Amino acid sequence: MPANQTVDPEDIAELIGRCKLAVSVSEFHGSLVGYLSAGGHFPHGAVLEALSLEPDVTPTPDEQAMLTRLRHQTEEWLSDPELTFSPWLPDEDAPVPERAEGLIDWIHGFIGGLGLGGSLERSQAMSDDAKEVLKDMVSIAAAEFEFDVDDDVNDESLIELEEFVRAGAMLLHAELSRASRPANDTLH
Repeated sequence: MPANQTVDPEDIAELIGRCKLAVSVSEFHGSLVGYLSAGGHFPHGAVLEALSLEPDVTPTPDEQAMLTRLRHQTEEWLSDPELTFSPWLPDEDAPVPERAEGLIDWIHGFIGGLGLGGSLERSQAMSDDAKEVLKDMVSIAAAEFEFDVDDDVNDESLIELEEFVRAGAMLLHAELSRASRPANDTLH
């Protein structure tokens, strides 16, 4: 895979399977986004180590490079003023229960990544809106979904939740990454 090629969920699914990581693609991506949002640092560039994921099989140098590209790609998408960021969730053609499970996995990963990458002081400095978004995300992750007999209603409800989580992740990233910058914003 060339150095500038975009990493996609299928690439990470292969890595997860080969290295026998105990996460889904959605949870992995949520962890990375949460970790980045909280201002986490990557020791020696090791993404799996930073996310506290222990592979049974060590990633190859090409896979390590792919993880580094994914990290940079995700940082760019989260900071993009065009709002191109989107959580990695099951395809919209997947059954609604599978999509709901993917959303819950993503949120669990995100919350865990926030905890791994952040500091208590930074999270206490969040705005009331950001605190409310985080509280709502925790509630969504803890909810048991009850599906309507009408799949269109289920689909609409799930799309609304997915958009809330997407926007919430971008808000939290913007706030927490701003809080992790030095108070003096003079460029050198």
